[in-house]
Amino acid sequence: MTHPAQLPFAYAVNQFTTTGWSFDDDVAHCTDAGIGVIEVCQDKLDPDPHRAAAQLERAVGSGLSISSVQASVRAMFPSAGQPRPTDHRQRLDAFEQCVQLVAPYAPDAVFVTNTGPAPAGNMAEAIRQNIVDHRELADVATDHGVRIGLEPLNPVSLNQETAIWTLQQGLDLIREVNRENVGICFDTWNLWQNPDLLGAIADAGDRLFLLQVSDWRTPRSGADRRSVGTGDIPTGRLLHALYDAGYRGPCVLEILSDGVPDPVSDGDLDEVLRVNRAALERAWAEDLTNESNVFAPTGSRGTGFRESRGR
Repeated sequence: MTHPAQLPFAYAVNQFTTTGWSFDDDVAHCTDAGIGVIEVCQDKLDPDPHRAAAQLERAVGSGLSISSVQASVRAMFPSAGQPRPTDHRQRLDAFEQCVQLVAPYAPDAVFVTNTGPAPAGNMAEAIRQNIVDHRELADVATDHGVRIGLEPLNPVSLNQETAIWTLQQGLDLIREVNRENVGICFDTWNLWQNPDLLGAIADAGDRLFLLQVSDWRTPRSGADRRSVGTGDIPTGRLLHALYDAGYRGPCVLEILSDGVPDPVSDGDLDEVLRVNRAALERAWAEDLTNESNVFAPTGSRGTGFRESRGR
């Protein structure tokens, strides 16, 4: 497949990346930077639905397109980061309410979900219940003209946030759901160490609904990601593999950085957005002529571990 010379994915920003900014700050800074796509995080919206709707209207009115959404409750089971509500029905209702709120301003957007940790370690039951839940959420999404993107998480989040940790597991689950509007949210930080990742990407094809990017260093907390191009993830190779698989959606910068001595939010966030955009363009260009089918996700050291060298 012939690849374009320039990065073919629209650059977008997830609002968790800019923790130090308010929702309206995100809108202003992204538009000033010429960033036309944003991933909305419900945590930044006003709790009052009328004021939240006004925020969303201002964002869209400024020219921003909402590509994707992170509901405040998106894990099907209570998790370390989303412990409440504990009642299963209330969790689904909270997610559905987020869809109802944001969907009018985000046609065809991808609403991200996680499985949540397996209750009492029962992964079989967690998968079974997630299939049931995602069928229900698919019907809600259909009614509102949006999609659902299930996100397999890195093994470091196993038993805390997720019951699945590989792309193939995610594909198996959504194929059991068997709804056209349920696909995969592919996060490079979460999936780059998967075995046979390129084969799984090719297998995913049109089930790839969303791409999120950052870079890896050995985590010092549950939220310790770094800027693209400063860690071990072979970003360029993954971008090209996703393009080959047919993905044409946005490339969303999601740098989670909390519980560490040097969080991203302490720095110049405008610079973070600029540097990562340039790094993605560079990663695409540098890997443009790479025809090798060899992919070693953990690098030459074979561990995927690297000491911090700054952001």
